[in-house]
Amino acid sequence: MLIDARHVDDNSRIDADLAIIGAGPAGITLARRLANATTNVCLIESGGLSLEPETQDLYQGETPGLEYPISTSRLRYFGGTSGHWGGYCRPLDPIDFEQRDWIPLSGWPLTRAALAPYWEAASEAVEVAPARYEDTDYWAQATGEPMVEWRAGRFSTRFFQFSPPTRFGERYHAELERAANISVLLHSNLTRISLVPSARAVSFLQLQTLNGRHHQVHAKRYVLATGGIENARLLLLSNDVMPNGLGNQHDMVGRCFMEHPHLGGFADIVIADLNRLPPIYRERILVDGRTARVCYIPDADFLRRERLLSASFTMSVIDSFGPTPSTDADPSIIGQHSMLAAAQPFLTDRPAVESNSHTEQSAGHEGKGLGVRMGIGCACEQAPNLDSRVTLSDETDALGLRRSRLDWRLTEQDRRSLLANIHALARELGATGIGRMRPRLPDDGQWEPRVSGGSHHMGTTRMSDDPKRGVVDRDCRVHGIDNLYIAGSSVFPTCGSANPTLNILALSYRLADHLGQQWT
Repeated sequence: MLIDARHVDDNSRIDADLAIIGAGPAGITLARRLANATTNVCLIESGGLSLEPETQDLYQGETPGLEYPISTSRLRYFGGTSGHWGGYCRPLDPIDFEQRDWIPLSGWPLTRAALAPYWEAASEAVEVAPARYEDTDYWAQATGEPMVEWRAGRFSTRFFQFSPPTRFGERYHAELERAANISVLLHSNLTRISLVPSARAVSFLQLQTLNGRHHQVHAKRYVLATGGIENARLLLLSNDVMPNGLGNQHDMVGRCFMEHPHLGGFADIVIADLNRLPPIYRERILVDGRTARVCYIPDADFLRRERLLSASFTMSVIDSFGPTPSTDADPSIIGQHSMLAAAQPFLTDRPAVESNSHTEQSAGHEGKGLGVRMGIGCACEQAPNLDSRVTLSDETDALGLRRSRLDWRLTEQDRRSLLANIHALARELGATGIGRMRPRLPDDGQWEPRVSGGSHHMGTTRMSDDPKRGVVDRDCRVHGIDNLYIAGSSVFPTCGSANPTLNILALSYRLADHLGQQWT
C-alpha cells in the first residue's frame, strides 16, 4: 500500500513492527526481503515517485573540504540514488575485510564469508545474476578469448557485471504496493528519532511533510537507510535526549567519510597490437545476455608488501594510430621501435586525454597489428580519516533542520597509494608485453583538481565491535540503542575499490534476515 503523507490527518499515529527510513536500494531491499511475512513494515520516504525540486532542496549543504556535489550526488525520491547509478557491480575483495596495520581503523568485524551467501540474491535484485565476478575461466570460455596472464603477485583480474541499471523505484514499487504487510509512506520527512527516557531504545519517529502536517511512527524496531551523508545527519539532529546525537557517545558519528576518488586523464597508454588485449579488457561486451568488462586491481600480496591501499583500473580505446608492422614474430618489439614510432606524435607533444571509467569508447574497427591510444580510469580506495567527516551546518532547511556539512579530505597515504599503484600498472603493462603507459600526475601528489567522487558515500556510521571505534556493531545495530539499526554504505569500516551498491544490498539482505529472526 502506498500512502501520501501530505493527505494524512495532522498529528496521526502509525504503528508497525518495523519502520525503515529511506526508500533507496538499502531500504527497498530490506522491505522486499520481509514482504509477505508476518512482520508489519512501514517504509518511509521523504520524496514521491518522481523528483520534486522542493524535496530535493533538502539535500543542499556546505562543502568546506574538497569540492563535492552534495545535493546532486544524491536523489531524494522513491528509489533514491539508484536513479544516478551506472550499474557497476562486483563484490568487495577479501583483503578489504582484513585488519591491515598500515591502514588506520581498518578491519571489518565481519568476514567476507558472512556476506558471500547474499551476493547471489543481491545480483538477482540488480538483474545481473548469475554472479561471475571472479570466474576467469567462465569469461575466457564465454568470450572465446584468452585472459591476460599477469605476473604472480602483481595484478589480478576482476569482472564488473553491469546492471541495466536497475532503478529501484520503478522496478519494485508495484511489488511493494501489492505486499499485504508493507505500507509505503511517501512525502514524509524524518525530523527526530525520539528515545525512551533511559535512552536505551527508540520510542517513536517524529515526521513532517513539506505542507506542514506532522505524524508519528511507533515501531518495535527501526532501520535508518537514508544514505552515507543523511544517516549521519539524522543521528546528529536527534539530540534532545543525547546532546551529541544518537550513537555518538565517542564522537564517531559522521567521521571517516570515504569516497572512491575517481581520476581520468592521468595517463596515456599505447598498445601496439590491439589483438593482444581481448575486447572484455577494453570495453563492455555482451555475453550470454550479460554485460561485463574487466577491471585490473593490485594483487593482495602486492598491497601487503608495499603497504598500499587498493585501486581499480579500467581501460578504453580512444583512437587508433594506424596499422603497425606485425609484432607477432618478435614480442620484444612491443614497447620499442614499432610502437614508439607509431606513437611518437602523442608521446611527445600531444596533451593528456580526459577519460574516466564511466565512458566506454571503441576504436570502431580492429585489425591485426592495429595500434591504439587508450584512456585509463581509476577508482581508488580511500583510507579511513577521522577528519574527513559529516557535521551539521548552521544553515537550516525548509523543515527548520540544520543542513549537512561535508568536509571531504584526502591524506598523504591516499596520494602515495594512488601514485604507487599507477606506476605498478605501468610496469606490469610493459612487462607483460601489452603496451606502455605514460603517467601524467606530478610526483608531489598534487592531484586534487582532477579528483571527482563516484557518489559513493561511505563510512560515516562505521561498523565495529568496539563502540570507541564505530557507531554500529556487526549486526548493524547502533551501539547503546537496542532497537535502532543502520543500513547502507555508511556502515562500511573500509571501502576497498569495488563500487558499493552490490555490497550495500548484500548487507541489507543479511540485516533483513537478522531482523526476521527477532520475530520467529
